[in-house]
Amino acid sequence: MTQTPHDQAARHDPIYDHLAAKPEFALLRHQYRRFIIPATAVFLGWYGLYVVMSMFAPDFMNHVLFGRINVALVFGLLQFVTTFGIAYLYSQYSNKHLDPLAKLLNDEYDADRTGRKDH
Repeated sequence: MTQTPHDQAARHDPIYDHLAAKPEFALLRHQYRRFIIPATAVFLGWYGLYVVMSMFAPDFMNHVLFGRINVALVFGLLQFVTTFGIAYLYSQYSNKHLDPLAKLLNDEYDADRTGRKDH
């Protein structure tokens, strides 16, 4: 007998519903989206520029900057720099804005779980 998603959802711990209804959880989600959505848009735009330039401006992308290094290679390498830069910025943002809220909610979850086991 297979379970439907509704059956599985009905069996989860009510603590999750309690925590999800808290303003701190809504703030955590808001703060997360506040970073992720713009960062994703910027990165995809930057990557899209790289692809579009490669397709429609091959002469520009093939322009040699020095030695055997051309604009396309620099653009490609900057994709890695951008990725690591966003990861670093997210780490800093998370430490300052997300982790304190997540810890607060986790501590409340742990307290609720411990309180239930004592009854």
